[in-house]
Amino acid sequence: MRPSSRWLPPFLSLASLGVLFLVIPLAWRYALGWSDHFGYLSDLVVGSFLIALIYGRPWWLGLPVMVAWSLMTLGNVELVGAVGRMPEPSDLTYLLDPQFVSNSTQGGGVGHPKLAIALAISVLACLICWRRSIKPLPRYWFGVPAALLAGHVFLQYSQPSDADQWQQFNLPHKLLASVASTGQLAFEDWLDGDQPDTPPDISGLARLDLDGMPLLPGPGQARNVLVITLEGIPGAYLAANRAAINSSYDVAMMPKLSQWAERAMTTPDYVLHSHQTIRGLYAMLCGDYSKLDSGTPKGLELLNNPARAKACLPAQMRQHGFSTHFLQGAGLRFMAKDKIMPQMGFDKTLGRDWFPNKAYLEFPWGMDDKAFFEGALTYVKRLRQQKKPWMLTLLTVGTHQPYSAPADYLARYPDAKQAAIAYLDDAVDSFLQGLEKQGVLKNTLVIVTSDESHGIDKVRLASAWGFNLVLAPEQAALPPIKAGVYGHVDLEASILDYFGYEVPQNLAGRSLFREYASGREIMSYTNGKLRHHDGKDTFTECDFRQVCRRYQSEGFIADEARYLGSFSGKKARLMAQRGALLDQSLQGGMLGQEYQFATRERIKLKEKSRDDWADNLIGAQYMELPKNSRTHVQLQIRVLRMAREGAQMQLKAKEFERDVALAIPELPRLVQGKPVKLSFSFDNPEARKAFSFHLLAEGRGVIEISDFRVTTEALPPPSVGTGEQLAEQKRPLNPIKSIFGMLARKQGGRADDLESPDEEHTAIPEGRELRLPQYH
Repeated sequence: MRPSSRWLPPFLSLASLGVLFLVIPLAWRYALGWSDHFGYLSDLVVGSFLIALIYGRPWWLGLPVMVAWSLMTLGNVELVGAVGRMPEPSDLTYLLDPQFVSNSTQGGGVGHPKLAIALAISVLACLICWRRSIKPLPRYWFGVPAALLAGHVFLQYSQPSDADQWQQFNLPHKLLASVASTGQLAFEDWLDGDQPDTPPDISGLARLDLDGMPLLPGPGQARNVLVITLEGIPGAYLAANRAAINSSYDVAMMPKLSQWAERAMTTPDYVLHSHQTIRGLYAMLCGDYSKLDSGTPKGLELLNNPARAKACLPAQMRQHGFSTHFLQGAGLRFMAKDKIMPQMGFDKTLGRDWFPNKAYLEFPWGMDDKAFFEGALTYVKRLRQQKKPWMLTLLTVGTHQPYSAPADYLARYPDAKQAAIAYLDDAVDSFLQGLEKQGVLKNTLVIVTSDESHGIDKVRLASAWGFNLVLAPEQAALPPIKAGVYGHVDLEASILDYFGYEVPQNLAGRSLFREYASGREIMSYTNGKLRHHDGKDTFTECDFRQVCRRYQSEGFIADEARYLGSFSGKKARLMAQRGALLDQSLQGGMLGQEYQFATRERIKLKEKSRDDWADNLIGAQYMELPKNSRTHVQLQIRVLRMAREGAQMQLKAKEFERDVALAIPELPRLVQGKPVKLSFSFDNPEARKAFSFHLLAEGRGVIEISDFRVTTEALPPPSVGTGEQLAEQKRPLNPIKSIFGMLARKQGGRADDLESPDEEHTAIPEGRELRLPQYH
């Protein structure tokens, strides 16, 4: 029952609401560094509206609003901190899920407990101060949020900001804007009479362009090629890049790598097309745009397209007599790199388990950067002893959240992120010095780049700003600053062109080793914004509302650009269609595709599973499951060695990196001599994006995953049963089957059969009873 508040002054009721809806969001926005005038204005819009809505109303009407507001505020902060994006309208069903407002994806609980406590205390204070006798605010009070909203809309169009979405919008405001945008687009379609749009021309984006003037008189002199990929590092960390575009960012985050950039050919205007390591590696190594959305990565689709995989750089170099190698500091199963990299053409794909040297730090993702590069230097020594030329691709992991750095670095820098970057700077510097001492730089083409950018607050386009350093035997013939716009899509064509090899015609991109007289089109999708440069002087950026802003900008990456105006409607949809056409699946369609994630390798289990991502035993991440489809999963585990107490298994599903409730049967405890076979299915009435499976285990033992198959097919059409089937449906229901069936339908799945570990697990045909698991 609500506490009595007759003795409290009436103004306290209004003051307590003001603290909940205005003071806390404004103060927390300032504390998080999300300070942007649009964001503060958005908080005032929503907060003042909610105060006017519930002030003087019955407490039992105000309480749900206050609770929903608190959960949405906390959930927004949690999701931005975890994955760098705001919730979407499709996320509304999860906003009241406690798992959403926690860091369960990282196993760390609520990431902002002070905010959670402040919101909870404020809601309680509002209930204590609630007065029944207070009259609701006059209707003209709603004019305050209406006027503020109009001001926000006007300023958005007249003085657009380059800040991130969460800096410009409160979550309810952002969701309202998304809905309004959808309605506006539907209305415009209705006015157009549903006339089909002419598909936009993407030939300039997907074209292989080797028409430029070569920088070298003939094929390069290098015998080998080494690609060093640094996790999450933006181009702004290199002094030469900042100077080239007159960047206002002046923090020397990586001074030693900046010194190497002075000796190399660096490309300041270098574009990263998307987030996520597997997308960056695909664009780099396969001469194609990674998907400009959150759909199934093309690297995964490559598993079902061996013909296209033959065009990827490792396969091409192997055809020319190179031995090809991939070495990363993390385990290989995450994002299925244990299968994708061999499919691209790597002879050897090695991860955390390869390293013979001891790590300096305990880091959940794998080898710390110093230990990684020491191991990589040993690997290079071994490669130099062989007669064949070689291609080696390296991928670090220490600058991945939660970041890895020793205590002395943590003591010298304000936070773990800066300490980890400094640690990487020292490590890569020592590695390059080691290569130089060995004489590797004399006969090896070395390219230093990053897979993605973790971004920089208040630095324009930092999330799409990459870098590319080229160290070659003929360095004197190369310019220190490579003019023009380039990106990851150009890397494969550039390396093949350097060696004078024929470049497959189904690749896209330009060569870094050529000069071009004119600009080129290029696209990127980071931080929820689709960006396009037309190759002349126009840069376009479209947000979640399909509102696009045009700027005059000679290149893609620029510290500032002159605003030219905005547009929406059909013209904005054509911009989105460009990205969609580049995203077209390598399969030619998503339905009917089958992915096999099992590798039959020996997997040593951990006694404790601490992180759903780092400890995942299977690489089925970031898939897209189409609307109106059914997904079938088959799993088979063989126990090779197991302690007497056995091991506990768990299979989770996540969408956009948070837990999703599906009818996944529980896995039995693994014991020696008892294999586990399981199959189940679930329906996708709506499309699922960034969908991942996480197979976790706790115990001491060694297993082999011999089958993990994911197949998606169209939902069967509803049918009318025969007389015999209708009679079957009228029989008394098995109560256990009814409960399981109800749960499955509620969660969008089907109740499938989980049998004893010695039997095959198959789905239940219509009309059969559900058999409970029998374990011995």
